[in-house]
Amino acid sequence: MKLSMLSTLSLIVAAMSSCLVGQDISRPNIVVILADDLGYGELGCQGNPQIPTPHIDAIATAGIRFTSGYVTAPNCSPSRAGLLTGRIQTRFGHEHNPIGARNELPGYGLPLTEKTIADHMLQAGYVSAIIGKWHLGGAAEFHPYRRGFDEFFGFTHEGHYYVPQPWENVSTMLRRRVLPGGGKGRKTFGHVTFSTHMGNTEPDYDANNPIVRGSQPINETEYLTDAWTREAVSFVNRHRDKPFLLYLAHNAVHSPLQGTNKYMQRFAHIEDMHRRIFAAMLANLDDSVGQVMAAIRDTGNERKTIVFFLSDNGGPTRELTSSNLPLRGGKGQLYEGGIRIPFMVQWKGTLPAGKVYDKMVVSTDIVATSLALAGVQSMPETDGVNLMPYLLGQNKDRPHEKMYWRQARKSAVRVGDWKLVRHGSPKKAGPWELYDLSNDLTESKNLRSANHQKYQALLEAWKEYESQMIDALF
Repeated sequence: MKLSMLSTLSLIVAAMSSCLVGQDISRPNIVVILADDLGYGELGCQGNPQIPTPHIDAIATAGIRFTSGYVTAPNCSPSRAGLLTGRIQTRFGHEHNPIGARNELPGYGLPLTEKTIADHMLQAGYVSAIIGKWHLGGAAEFHPYRRGFDEFFGFTHEGHYYVPQPWENVSTMLRRRVLPGGGKGRKTFGHVTFSTHMGNTEPDYDANNPIVRGSQPINETEYLTDAWTREAVSFVNRHRDKPFLLYLAHNAVHSPLQGTNKYMQRFAHIEDMHRRIFAAMLANLDDSVGQVMAAIRDTGNERKTIVFFLSDNGGPTRELTSSNLPLRGGKGQLYEGGIRIPFMVQWKGTLPAGKVYDKMVVSTDIVATSLALAGVQSMPETDGVNLMPYLLGQNKDRPHEKMYWRQARKSAVRVGDWKLVRHGSPKKAGPWELYDLSNDLTESKNLRSANHQKYQALLEAWKEYESQMIDALF
């Protein structure tokens, strides 16, 4: 665990290093663009040649791409709790992922004992907005306005249809336990395709889950990825003359699968409808990133803005086709495919361009880095570190030597290049597995039996973390 004193010392080092690049790095705008369920292997810069993502790739080209970037949980809500607080969410009981009606229940949200990045940035003179998906509590006590944000445009549950019914001008693919009319398999009715391959039915995403501006429901007819883009560009333009925090939390490429006609035509060569809709959604997301980055440039704030891009967890491959290659596993698991995600940062004129950084970084580092740069006086305790001295080459050490994960019977700890992980049933944890990630990124060679000493050392590290955590609140 890293404490605020370390972040403060790191800020001093970072400020000194700014002299080397001739750029004042104090009080920059902070932009965090979060994709939803985007797998590790889906971006062009991550090795995918099928779906061009030039605008997201451009962030990596103009900045730094992390090949060992992690989130604190393998699914949406707990990962967001870690991202926005800078703390492993198991420390404060936000361990699980509320879905459906549970999003509206009292107590099902980010505990009020925790401060968000927006709470802290408010005290540093920033204006802030969340645009898109919240998923940290739908009850009144958890509203983004009550968690430090000045503006909110989006929804509070885990997902949302991208256009209102009857889903015109989009191609839609929905999960069903049984096909309309009976039977199993895949069947298309007009522009809607139903599939039973997952063995379940699409959740009731829109039930009691309106799109709201502030707290007032609105009738949003634009495809949601485009609506978020519109609002994000507006925020950047309206606050060009003051320091701001923009948290753009896309629900793409999370289900339900819906692609607009424009993007479906772009990928008409992909025969599999499942994959084609996913490609359309990802390309739409990429264009959104391009428009937001263009707005930052057009307002003259490119050199005053640090931009982070990452996904909230690994991709659910069977559900979306989202690839986590070359990693094992995906969303909901603690193998690398569930928690190692596409992650990059750009800051023109301050951070080096085109750099690949292979040491472990974590989503909690975004809070620690942002608060240090904003000059927050009362730094909170955090599991993140200020990355600036590492990225500027002033500190050659690893930002993190250890990292911990827990969700129900699933647990993992990484120490250096070694990782201990276990899964299991809801009632019983499975056996521990030990992997050396330095030469086994696919986690295919369980070394627990062959290296008992290393297994014991990592087990002790896990127990040390475990003693600091509390039971799940919901």
